[in-house]
Amino acid sequence: MAYLEESAPLLAEEGGEVFAPEFKNELETLSARVNELELRHLLSGKLDENNAIVMIHPGAGGTESQDWAQMLLKMYLKWAERKGFEARVVDVPPGEEAGIRSATFEVIGPYAYGYFKTEAGVHRLVRISPFDQGKRRHTSFSSVIVIPEIEEDIGVEIKEDDLKVDTFRASGAGGQHVNKTSSAIRITHLPSGIVVTCQNERSQHRNREVAMKILKSRLYELEQRRQEKKMEDLVGEKREIAFGSQIRSYVLQPYRLVKDHRLGIEVGNVDAVLDGDIDIFIEGALRAAAPAHSSVKKNINRK
Repeated sequence: MAYLEESAPLLAEEGGEVFAPEFKNELETLSARVNELELRHLLSGKLDENNAIVMIHPGAGGTESQDWAQMLLKMYLKWAERKGFEARVVDVPPGEEAGIRSATFEVIGPYAYGYFKTEAGVHRLVRISPFDQGKRRHTSFSSVIVIPEIEEDIGVEIKEDDLKVDTFRASGAGGQHVNKTSSAIRITHLPSGIVVTCQNERSQHRNREVAMKILKSRLYELEQRRQEKKMEDLVGEKREIAFGSQIRSYVLQPYRLVKDHRLGIEVGNVDAVLDGDIDIFIEGALRAAAPAHSSVKKNINRK
């Protein structure tokens, strides 16, 4: 790659200006392909190739944090679309004044979990509040939990006697049929206390099917954490959703900057990040986690 890059100026000097643009395009395409292959090499975890189930929970901050959770949801849906993944929203109950009380969605495609697992943790937002008449600066937190979707052939036993199943009318968008019938499903797994809600599908049967799939994945992930004794390392679910525990800060006031505290990566174009341009963080986390990349340069600045 370095040899090809050094050859570009020589091509122009030798009268190859006509071919220079085509050469540059081919070089950029090849560079992107090499980068993709390198990242796939880093995705060597047991379940990295699986689909991902992502949950977003607002933390300290009330309406502010609920609005921030909705901003994160939009950011991730944009990123998934940009990367060619299919994103299916499972449950997004709206907040009382603004934003959302939580969000659960699936990211479907090869290596979705491998990429998305790097986003697990607490995300912090600093901005002038649009909900504060005094226009004061507020800090909001939301946590992101990522688990792999489990294939049917992986044995996770779920007894019917261990389940409490409730039906109710959907509270979000979805059309007249969704909102006027009790098609939404809430499944509580009594032994573990795990609660899964699905209200985005049109039929009660389909909502139950999706909810059971997510419950199965969460139970498998819980058992894996017990066996490996790495509860916080896998998804950060037990971290306090407040100051000091964040993996990344998004600052809109008094300056504009996104900083990943794990990697030291800083990005000045906050709008682009909130619009789903988060590859720099995901790729940086994957490379930093690989032993062969332990000497990776961590102070990367993009303005």
